[in-house]
Amino acid sequence: MSSPVSNKIALFIDGANLYATAKTLGFDIDYKRLLKEFQSRGTLLRAFYYTAIIEDQEYSSIRPLIDWLDYNGYTVVTKATKEFIDASGRRKVKGNMDIELAVDAMELAEHIDQMILFSGDGDFRSLVEAVQRRGVRVTVISTIASQPPMIADELRRQADVFTDLVELQSKLGRDPSERPAPREPREPRHHSPQFLQRATTMAPRGADDDFDE
Repeated sequence: MSSPVSNKIALFIDGANLYATAKTLGFDIDYKRLLKEFQSRGTLLRAFYYTAIIEDQEYSSIRPLIDWLDYNGYTVVTKATKEFIDASGRRKVKGNMDIELAVDAMELAEHIDQMILFSGDGDFRSLVEAVQRRGVRVTVISTIASQPPMIADELRRQADVFTDLVELQSKLGRDPSERPAPREPREPRHHSPQFLQRATTMAPRGADDDFDE
């Protein structure tokens, strides 16, 4: 029996963007199922997960998720967010992982056949084009089921394959009955064990990745 055609895959997950997309669609991502789904499609070389962290917070609801991903087959890439005061005097937090993701993708391009990008950020269009020039097939996963769509039109057009996250819900979604119950009824929501379903508390509100306080 001849061996199947090589299909080396790498996943690049824009954490804040995927969280916001899944939340818009009304379900939680099960990261264990996500890994299994793409392991079944070929040889999964890397599964990168990118997220910014608010370093000075005493408790970050994303920290336990990051630790879990780190121990369970993901390569987690984080950096501290930057705080600044905008023109109207409001405190804002900026956390953009585009450069880190792009550098990793370019370095890995010669070793993979397929890149799976979980993001709808139009800034990635030129990265997708550059990776394609190196012979890599690029699948972008986001959604057009929301109003407005979560994916930039130029990114969707550039991808070899666009997959709507809605279509993957049955494969990647967490069964609501699997959610762990809070330890105590009065426990603060952000301390509940439900952190494993939350990719980040910093869902993007706009393309510039700025977050109002």
